[in-house]
Amino acid sequence: EATKEKAEKGDAEAEFQLANKYYNGEGIEQDYKEAVKWLQKAAEQGDAKAQSNLGVMYYKGQGVEQDFKEAVKWFRKAANQGHAQSQMDLGWAYHERLGGVIRDPVTAYAWTAIALKNSPQDERIMKSEKLLKLYLDEEYALKADVLIKEMIKKNPKLLKKKE
Repeated sequence: EATKEKAEKGDAEAEFQLANKYYNGEGIEQDYKEAVKWLQKAAEQGDAKAQSNLGVMYYKGQGVEQDFKEAVKWFRKAANQGHAQSQMDLGWAYHERLGGVIRDPVTAYAWTAIALKNSPQDERIMKSEKLLKLYLDEEYALKADVLIKEMIKKNPKLLKKKE
């Protein structure tokens, strides 16, 4: 099939699509290990969707041994490219001390607030932003606002370009 041929030639989008076929068992037998293999290839080429999905695979232990540090690593790579879901996931990592990050309610909220800027209609992100905001007193809320501005100034790619 054309997707597999393209993937085998190193096309990142085809690698991502093939990974999803293996993950969902679309037209082929479901195989999480094969999904991880193809996600890894696309993720290493900088594909943010693949990085995010690979992070989820490590988080859940699907096709790989569960590894929160590895999950956070891939969430961070995708988040730094403006991938809203990974920004939210990274926010929760800071809230729950996942994968070796230090629990930090200000950073947790900042990542989730940035995710909401990127995906304002996403209900899961809206709920996460509201929930994580509850952990901030007035001083922390001000720190979070400053941190959000600093993060975006340091890396403008955190905000997706509106198409």
